[in-house]
Amino acid sequence: RGCSEPIFTCPQSYSVSPMACEEVCAGAAELGEAKKKGCYVANVSDGESAPCVMVEGVCIPEEKLNDLIGMPRLGITKPSEEEDSKVKLARALLAEAVGTGMMVIVGCGSVCSSLSGAYQGIWQVAIVWGFGVALAIYTTAEASGAHLNPAITLAFQLVRPQAHGMTPIKSLLYVLAQFVGAILGAVINLLVHSNTIEAFERSQGIVRGEPKSILSALAFGEYFPNPGLSKEWGSGPYTQDDVSVTKALIVEAWGTFILAFVVFSITNQHNKVMEAGGGRPGVPFMIGATVSVLLALYAPITQAGWNPARDFGPRLVAYSAGWGEVAIPGPKNGFWIYIVGPFLGAPAGAAFAELLLWKRFPKKAA
Repeated sequence: RGCSEPIFTCPQSYSVSPMACEEVCAGAAELGEAKKKGCYVANVSDGESAPCVMVEGVCIPEEKLNDLIGMPRLGITKPSEEEDSKVKLARALLAEAVGTGMMVIVGCGSVCSSLSGAYQGIWQVAIVWGFGVALAIYTTAEASGAHLNPAITLAFQLVRPQAHGMTPIKSLLYVLAQFVGAILGAVINLLVHSNTIEAFERSQGIVRGEPKSILSALAFGEYFPNPGLSKEWGSGPYTQDDVSVTKALIVEAWGTFILAFVVFSITNQHNKVMEAGGGRPGVPFMIGATVSVLLALYAPITQAGWNPARDFGPRLVAYSAGWGEVAIPGPKNGFWIYIVGPFLGAPAGAAFAELLLWKRFPKKAA
């Protein structure tokens, strides 16, 4: 029928004013639709479950039509199940805390467990870490974007803020939530693995808080070189002078550069390699795999932090649980490199992927 005899097919959660048909058709005309026949409002999906207006078989997203004719004139209200923005933000912050806590529980927990002697070599810890990261992302991504890392949040704020509606205030709240989650995860590890840690310390003649307790403190914060591979504390080739503060800072920045580069590359809209079934279900697994690879490569040097919350949150717990200055400021007063290094590397890696490798440069007109 023509617009003089409109048909409206609307979900109950919508209300339509008597003038809606004329307004829809007027909007359709402004959009370049010459004909006004068959104009109706329908709950039709445009591929993302968003309501749209059908005009001559063409689905025009409601939000686009509203830009032209205005929602009050159209008489269409948002679905009643639409959540308040404060509720969405609260859920996102909870997801960031839960996801970061889960990474600490699984990743740092694997280091705690290794003190029992059940693990052989860095790769076994690395692969558990990787699965922990993947699980944390799978369980929180839809709620917050699963940054789970202050350095990654900074990278999104600077390089791709539109992805999760990032603003400076929202980014700051994300970072606070990540630190809270990391601290709570470390507290859980301390409670769950306390007997393992105490048994290890007893077997090694370690008094918590003394220099040698770095061998148990490493289950919470990182150190350079890896204490378990140093001549002073472990069975490896390193001495404390082999890895300087500057070298450790560079390694932490470089490793986080690689991590951010992978994250922003495999989620870039122009890189279709991970797409399957309308989504990218393999992204969390590949990010976890990247963490495992980086641990295998660089954990002997710096224990491979890449995440200020994952390091400093558990480090605070260790400081309070008796490790004291072994935790903060640590040997060489070097705890800060695990904060500064990732904050330097992540935005650089994200920018390399987003603004260089995958950026489209339109051909200039002749």
